[in-house]
Amino acid sequence: MATIEEITIKVPSDIAEAYRRATKEEQEQIQLKFASIMQLKLLNSRQDAVQNLRKIMDEVSKEAQAKGLTPEILDSILQDDE
Repeated sequence: MATIEEITIKVPSDIAEAYRRATKEEQEQIQLKFASIMQLKLLNSRQDAVQNLRKIMDEVSKEAQAKGLTPEILDSILQDDE
């Protein structure tokens, strides 16, 4: 289970006041919703990073093949390093 940390965020005054007036249960629900939103953003960021990495790897692969590097040559190079 993840550790819990307290953070501070800026919101309009009326939102801050409504949060302070909310019951503990309502505050916990708001905190869970906010955490879910941020988890989704984090997941999307990771997926974007993986997608960008794959794109770069595809481009490098195409460039290497265009310059004559075949899978066999690459395998030979990698085996030589062992």
